[in-house]
Amino acid sequence: MNTFEINPIGILHSPFKEKFGIPRQAGLIQSAHAHIEFFSPYNDANAFKGLDTFSHIWITFGFHQNNVDKWRPLIRPPRLGGNAKIGVFASRSSFRPNGLGMSVVKLINIETANNTTSLKVDCPDILDGSPIFDVKPYIQYSDSIENARCGFAQDTPVAKLSVKFTAQSIIDLEYLKSEYGEEIGCLIKETLSFDPRPAYHQAQKDNSREYGIRLYDLNVRWKATIDCAEVLSIQKITDIDS
Repeated sequence: MNTFEINPIGILHSPFKEKFGIPRQAGLIQSAHAHIEFFSPYNDANAFKGLDTFSHIWITFGFHQNNVDKWRPLIRPPRLGGNAKIGVFASRSSFRPNGLGMSVVKLINIETANNTTSLKVDCPDILDGSPIFDVKPYIQYSDSIENARCGFAQDTPVAKLSVKFTAQSIIDLEYLKSEYGEEIGCLIKETLSFDPRPAYHQAQKDNSREYGIRLYDLNVRWKATIDCAEVLSIQKITDIDS
């Protein structure tokens, strides 16, 4: 069997610094934005000529933080509660034979400066620092199949938790808005509303466990009940370490 090598053409910068908290599909969280930085010679503006006529693009990327010592044919998708097993090729799991993922995202802007081109995209489900292997335009007539059958993922995921901010987290949020913008509160709220906890934690009634999610260089501390996520504090990682 012939083998071939693929090399990254760029790197993606997103708010999601850790795997915990990343939305399970692109487009779920409307307040998340990302930049794709391209390496030379792929940052040539000519390579992007005409892309601005498309609203969405496909991104092929690598699951660069997955440490897979052995390929396994069966996985446990979160949409099935983390218990039932299905074949890896019947899933969108990140634990794949070649560690490749693809997502369709909204193209916000093509930015060119100093003969270097980068892309700003909306609503990614991709970890910060992920290598980018390819970019293609989304073609509606061929990429959107009406009445397609989608197995266990037929329905669009819905928010599971309401989100409230404690008095301390509101103070933290106001202090951080000048640096991170007004959308930082929306990003935190959207991220937590989809309940990123493991499935077996979601069924527990004990609300004493605290969780932390890293967005940008912020550590968001929170805890959850059956139907609500309570944001306890929002601190910069540098402030915590100092």
